Amino acid sequence: MELGLKGVRISVGDRELIPPLDLAIPAGEAVTVMGPSGSGKSTLLAFISGTLDPAFAAVGRICFGGQDITAVRPENRGIGVLFQDDLMFPHLSVGGNLAFGLPSQIRGKARRRGVVEDALADAGLAGFFDRDPATLSGGQRARATLLRTLLANPRALLLDEPFSKLDVALRGDFRRFVFEHAAARDLPVLLVTHDESDADAAGGRVLTLSATSGIVQARRPRPKVRLGAAAQAN
Repeated sequence: MELGLKGVRISVGDRELIPPLDLAIPAGEAVTVMGPSGSGKSTLLAFISGTLDPAFAAVGRICFGGQDITAVRPENRGIGVLFQDDLMFPHLSVGGNLAFGLPSQIRGKARRRGVVEDALADAGLAGFFDRDPATLSGGQRARATLLRTLLANPRALLLDEPFSKLDVALRGDFRRFVFEHAAARDLPVLLVTHDESDADAAGGRVLTLSATSGIVQARRPRPKVRLGAAAQAN
């Protein structure tokens, strides 16, 4: 299902962060938004996920398959978000953390545990259900966090610099893990990052944000992005 942004514009005070933007992300495609800190990357994701701080002003629509979800509560949008930090609950086991993301339709303790254990095994974490999250390595925590997000069956995936705190060796492995799992589920993906190698791993279109003038470039492959007059003038 396609994730679409239609006429999206975000500002804070008198400063325009995101100029008028139309963007369609088909199922299975990963689009990257690049730019320095303060350029509006994470703010755009917050608007899409429904968690935008009231200090920001936003207009435009967010759509799934043509259905407008702009006014839908965050928990009902079906959008998974992966952040820089793994955000695992320390009072729950690894399995408990993953089970937290399971839809309520999966009922029964044994069934829910079985679904989680299958996911852990698929990620090379077989036997980790009862482990304390504090005992996991950085790479293991990253994989477990992604699994928790995917087990909620999102319709789209937002990636807010999730690779930035991993060392070089782990970063490459985790990037492959993320994009392979997203592609297997045919999810539209929007990644924000300041790292060119992240964009290369995503393999799709790249939008570049300026900290002072909004979106200034779209590249690789031929963009399907339409910018409003304010952006085209930059």
